Amino acid sequence: MGACCALAAAAALVPTPVGHGPRYRPAADGPGAQQAGCRAAPLRAGERVHLELFANRRVVIVPAGIGLGSPRLRLGRVVAAACRAPLWTLDPSGVVRFERGATLADLFEVWGRRLGARRLLTFPGAVRVFVDGRPRAGAPGGLVLRDRAEIVLEVGGVVPPHASFRFPP
Repeated sequence: MGACCALAAAAALVPTPVGHGPRYRPAADGPGAQQAGCRAAPLRAGERVHLELFANRRVVIVPAGIGLGSPRLRLGRVVAAACRAPLWTLDPSGVVRFERGATLADLFEVWGRRLGARRLLTFPGAVRVFVDGRPRAGAPGGLVLRDRAEIVLEVGGVVPPHASFRFPP
């Protein structure tokens, strides 16, 4: 295989398995929705980012129902909720809806999970942040969310980050 083809193959998307056990499938049931001012508001409103989490080169699921009070799910997707926080998820695709000015720290606070320079959820180690496929320096929580951004957080190994995400209409 020539140099050009080997480079293209190395850059190709590689399927990454979901990790085993509850650490890789954290619940959405943190107390954050109520603490963040859960209020009646449209669920389909807001801007969107796509968030991918990887620990030990395995996918960590971003669950449906983050930031929602009493969510009702059908086939894994939220169809109704009593109220919502300024950041919320409707399905386990990694799409996070948010109101302007939100940061990654805000999301993890609403979710009731840990994020720091050396901690991603329950996984210790240096947390690497990528936005639209490019590395980003600084504390992960300080990242201000931007509509339609592709955000990748990794700890414990490297998974080539995606540069974009095709958002559903």
